[in-house]
Formats: sequence, structure tokens, C-alpha cells
Amino acid sequence: MINKPDRNELRKKRQLRVRNKIQGTAQRPRLNVYRSLNNIYAQIINDDLGETLVAASSLSPEIKGKVAGGNKEAAVEVGKLIAAKAQEKGIKKVVFDRAGYIYHGRIKALADGAREGGLEF
Repeated sequence: MINKPDRNELRKKRQLRVRNKIQGTAQRPRLNVYRSLNNIYAQIINDDLGETLVAASSLSPEIKGKVAGGNKEAAVEVGKLIAAKAQEKGIKKVVFDRAGYIYHGRIKALADGAREGGLEF
């Protein structure tokens, strides 16, 4: 019997393939998204220095009381929050890294929320 790779292994392969092409710099850092079963996380990363500049998630205190879990509404709020935090740090343009996820549903909602908040990508 042949072992089939699971969905997460295939996603990680796609993520590495895309990561070779996408690089976050000081002028245009990388907006990375991680989607778990119950929550959604986003962070803005400067790959030159290897440091996280801004982070937000559906567990952040600003969002936790408003929406429950990691649904689309929470994803929009996380997108708006990460955009607001980025604006405070002077970040206006980012490179969107969907980490191998399909640009649909919660990932798209987070991206739309970040655009609504003022980020350009």
C-alpha cells in the first residue's frame, strides 16, 4: 500500500516553492498568513533581518471579544488590525504570502480586510 501525502504536506511543498520567489525586504516586507482549524494568524516579516515587525491574530485582545474563532468575519478583523498596526510602524506596501493556501475564503477575507485598512499589495 502506497502512502499518500496529506494535505498539509502538499501545502508545505507549495509554500516552499512560492517562498523561493517571494522575499520580504525593509521597503516591502512580507505579509504571512497562517490558518489553523480554530484561528487565523497574520504577521509582517522583514526577511533581510529575519524579524517579525507586526503580528495579529484572532486571539488578539482587540479582536477576541468581537468575533468568535477563525471564521471569515474574524479574518477581516485580523486583516484590519494588522493594517492598522503596520500603519503605526510606517509600513504601507507589503508582499502577500498566502503560505500555500488557496486564495479563497478566510485567506481572501484577511487580504480584503488588510486592503481596507490601507495596506497595498
